[in-house]
This record gives sequence, C-alpha cells and structure tokens, in this order.
Amino acid sequence: MKNRLIITLLALSLSGCATVSDWFADDEELEIRRLKPIEAAFEPEIKWDIDVGDGVQDYFSRLAPAVAYGKVFAASRDGIVVAIDQETGKKIWEQDFANYENYSFKKAMLWYSNRAVSAKISGGLSVAYQSVYFGTEDGYVYALEESTGELKWKVGVKGEVISAPAVDAGVVLVNTTSGHLIALNPENGEQKWVTESDVPPLTLRGVSAPAADSGGALIGTPSGKLKVSILETGMVAWETQIASPSGATELERIVDIDVKPLVFGGNVFVVSYNGTLSAVELRTGQVIWTREYGSYRNISIDGNRLFVVDNSSNIFAIDRRSGVELWSNVGLKDRNITSATPHGDYVVVGDMFGFIHWFTKDEGKLVAQLAVGDDDEDEAIFTGPISAENILYVQTRDGKIAAVIQPQ
Repeated sequence: MKNRLIITLLALSLSGCATVSDWFADDEELEIRRLKPIEAAFEPEIKWDIDVGDGVQDYFSRLAPAVAYGKVFAASRDGIVVAIDQETGKKIWEQDFANYENYSFKKAMLWYSNRAVSAKISGGLSVAYQSVYFGTEDGYVYALEESTGELKWKVGVKGEVISAPAVDAGVVLVNTTSGHLIALNPENGEQKWVTESDVPPLTLRGVSAPAADSGGALIGTPSGKLKVSILETGMVAWETQIASPSGATELERIVDIDVKPLVFGGNVFVVSYNGTLSAVELRTGQVIWTREYGSYRNISIDGNRLFVVDNSSNIFAIDRRSGVELWSNVGLKDRNITSATPHGDYVVVGDMFGFIHWFTKDEGKLVAQLAVGDDDEDEAIFTGPISAENILYVQTRDGKIAAVIQPQ
C-alpha cells in the first residue's frame, strides 16, 4: 500500500497537470484552480526573492512591501521588519518587535515553535521623512529609522491599526477599527488631533487606509461615508454618504468603504462593499457620478482609466471622467485576486494560488502569468503588487518577498 501511494504521488508530480492538493479539492475548486492556456506576450521572471519571518499565516492582513530610498521594506505579522536592497535582494537590516517580556520557560515548553508573543503587524508600511511607520492589532503605532531599523518611537492609540498610515505635511494619519482617525507628530508620535466616526454593529474585517491630499485627511467609513477633515486641525470639512444601508438583516446592511480614497484631478474615487463606486469633488463633496460595482480592494488609476476588482474577482477598466465601463475581464473569477496595479503597459494582479497575471491596459487581454508561490494557500498573494522602477514586488502569505521583472 505504501509503495502504491509513493508511485501515485510520483505520477502526479510528473504529470504536470495535478498536485497533491488537488486530491482534497472538489470539482468546482479544481476548475477555479486550473489556468486556461493563453497566448503569452512575454515571459516574466523572478529577479530575487527572500523570506521575511513567518508571513501573515491564516490571518486577515493588508501587509505589503513599501519601496523608498533604494530599499524594499517588509514585515511579518509576528514582528519581523526588514530592509532589503532593491537591486540585489540582500537584507540590509532586520528588527524583531515580538513581545518577549511575558515569555516564560513554561511557554517555551508548551509552544516551542513560537519564541514570543506576536506583535500582530497587519496594517501595512508607510515610508517618509527617513522613517518607516506601521501599526498593529494591539493598537500601537511604530516609527523606525529607515537606515538602521532602530525604534524612534512607539505610541498606543484607540483601536486596532489594520491599514497603512498616511504621512503628509508633518502629520502621520492612522485610522483604527474603533472609528478614530488620529493625527500624530512624525518626529515623536505625540497626538495632534483625533476625530471619531460611527461604527455599525456589524462591519467587515478591515478599515479604509487614510489618504492625505490638498490639506485634507480622507477616509471611507464603516457606515458608507466619505469623510474629509482639515489636515492641520482635524476639523471635519465635509462628509458625503456614498452607500446607504438596505435590507432586513445586519449582514445585508453592510456598507463599509474599506478602500483607501483615491485622489486624482480634483476628484476622489471610492467604492463600497455593497456595490457603489463614486466620483466625488474633493473641494465640495458633491457626487459627480455613481456606478454599481462592489469591492473591498483599493482602486488604482492610470491616465483616464480606473481599475476596479470586484467582490467576485472580476477586473474592470472604467473611464474616470464619466464612469463608463471600458472593458472587463472575468477570466479569473473566484480566484480571490488582489487589487490591480498599473505597471508599464499593463495592469497586474496576484491571486490565492500564488500566481501573478498581466492584462493589457487598453483591452484587458490576459497576456502573461507567473507562479511566485507553490500553488497552495500558504503562498497565496493577498495584497496588490507594488510597482517601482520597472520592477514588481509581491508578498505571499508565508512571507516570501519577490522582485519580478519582465523583458523590455
């Protein structure tokens, strides 16, 4: 029996059309997992890759690499933060922010694989003012020296920080799950001001990352509003209802705006989970147009095209001026693809099976694919690729950071 199993496993590995994980998948999942042949326009390659801690494991997370000062900054949920040379992929520095204070010999004996209590980093990294900023689910915000990784300051805030901070005009903005938007001094972490938004009884596991633009602090709220505060004082300039609750149950009435507001050309673009994509005038809060798309993934833009990935992993290109749909591609439906990243002549997404996919910007044609992970859930790509200087940087669930290049 043992020999038969070994022979069967070997046959599957050699066949190239099935994996061991396929044994545990039903027909519907196998159909989603199976990639259809495409006419490839080019063959992308992995320039380098490196492991960062244990990744994010099975937890909800929006951790993604940040690129600045010739470095790639990345983190794992348990508390490892690293700076990587952008060109070579070699580690420049590494810091560990796991909690060792309450670590005991008893814990070591019971949970020997975990050296300390996780720092619970899940909010993403932001880099500015020669510093790296990030938050944690325990309600802390950190600032590190970008050159060495040394801790500059650490402060506690009200609520979990599960989205990346925004940094602009001498302010670090942090949006928490408790509905607090907090402005901190980037040099010492002192609180400058705080505003509060209503949080419904039932919301998605996620919050809108704040944006800072034109003297305003912008967030989407769990109650379906786009809210703008004056960056210097925190005074609310205006708020506009983008999505309104409807339905008999709390589940049906979820209207979260969990995306980072996108500011371009004097307008703000946001999308809600329940199906409302809107363009809003930044100065007045007046809604310019509204279309029916539902998403919790960030919107991206290139020229006059908005790129939206909906709740079913369909990708759309939409004219930012009118809201008219330019093209759609449903070929990756239900692969839990990431937000779309403009990159050269293409727009790129990752998926739950560790693949990256390239679409043409003008037609939405799928023209290239690359396996970064190993086709299992541990190596899923869970946040949109980062595009910088003709290189894509992606992070997988198990902590792999990969730099991907494509032929010129």
